[in-house]
Amino acid sequence: MHAPAGLPVRPTTDRAKESLFNILQNNFDLEELSVLDLFAGTGNISYEFASRGAIAVLSIDQDNGCVKFMKETARKLDFTAMEVRRQDVFAFLKNCEEQFDIIFGDAPYALSRIAEIPGLVFEKNLLKPGAWLILEHATLMSLSHLPNFFEERKYGQSTFSFFKST
Repeated sequence: MHAPAGLPVRPTTDRAKESLFNILQNNFDLEELSVLDLFAGTGNISYEFASRGAIAVLSIDQDNGCVKFMKETARKLDFTAMEVRRQDVFAFLKNCEEQFDIIFGDAPYALSRIAEIPGLVFEKNLLKPGAWLILEHATLMSLSHLPNFFEERKYGQSTFSFFKST
């Protein structure tokens, strides 16, 4: 599925996505996961989790075009475990009552509030015990000073920062 032109997205590169899922497969049973995908964009990461059998994938994005594309694609691919919601990520996090095994966030690199996400996730207790928050961000930014951080992996201009619930 190719996303329509004009969507405000910067999809995770194939190399970075492959590396991420290798890490996840070594640490989790992907078929047992409930996943939250923040700033889901075209749904690239959500589809990957859904195709690998995640029991639930909740994709959040505020762009109408992205949400429409994700809903259509999930329907075409028969990803019944995938739910797409149009909402501001920060508003969603402040009001969320669910817990997840994996929360993945790929905010626009220019977003100044990326470093607020771990605080919101841990304050609201949105991760199950032993679960991970993974944020993709520009390599020039470091999130290693934030609580619950445990690792980062760099892939060119992109970095994944990993945070773990206790």
